[in-house]
Amino acid sequence: MKRINRRITISKRQQFVITTLLCAFGLLLTQIVSAEFRFVTVAGLSVITYLFCAFVLREDLAGIEWFTLLSLPTLFTAAIAVFYFLLPVRWLTRIPVVVIYAVCMYALLLTENIYNVAANRTIALLRAAHTVGFLLTLVAFFLLSQTVLSLRSNAIVNALGAGSVAFVLSFQILWSVVLAPVLDKRVLSISIVIACVIAQFAWILSFWPITITIEALFLTTCLYAVVGMGQQYLQDKLYKKTVTEFLIVTAIIFGIVILSTNWRGIY
Repeated sequence: MKRINRRITISKRQQFVITTLLCAFGLLLTQIVSAEFRFVTVAGLSVITYLFCAFVLREDLAGIEWFTLLSLPTLFTAAIAVFYFLLPVRWLTRIPVVVIYAVCMYALLLTENIYNVAANRTIALLRAAHTVGFLLTLVAFFLLSQTVLSLRSNAIVNALGAGSVAFVLSFQILWSVVLAPVLDKRVLSISIVIACVIAQFAWILSFWPITITIEALFLTTCLYAVVGMGQQYLQDKLYKKTVTEFLIVTAIIFGIVILSTNWRGIY
């Protein structure tokens, strides 16, 4: 790695731009494959994204950071790639999505780089990185949970799929609060609890007569609430007012779920 660093003369931001353009170009190339190879293509693009991000973030990348810093860009790419297949077969629709993906991917690389640097020394941009990382984590979970639910499998598959995605995404965003070089037991414990909560809600909603989008929206809101409270707990700022605010947001979305329920579907 040291030899590679001495040979590379372009700046890190330029490397981020090149990586973003390559990933966006790879997203465009997924359109030339047939439908039967779509999931294989998504998996391949995700692996390539992981390798590209590992290369540009190679400085000070060690230990658990190989998972925490690289999981969100990888899953975000997978989420957008799967969503990309659901769009109408028109470049007028698909090109804006690629542009949005490129902007978000560049922001993600900057965010993960801030985490990487902040793990060793204090940096002023850490708070902004937390905001961006949290927002894109919710976007990735919404798209991935919608993909899991759209498979229309049984309740067990929905629960395991949503719970697994929730664990990975919640673990990396909670780790960004402590930035520990090794596995933090509190982060692991909270992530497991969050995964169980999301899995249980996914199980329950599998029997609820609502659309997949509303179901994914409610699961994302639940993730927002429990991860938000987990972050405040790790920062020793979990007060009654904070919990109330998160519960109010969840209650509002739950009200939307009730109003959008097709109660006739029960009979």
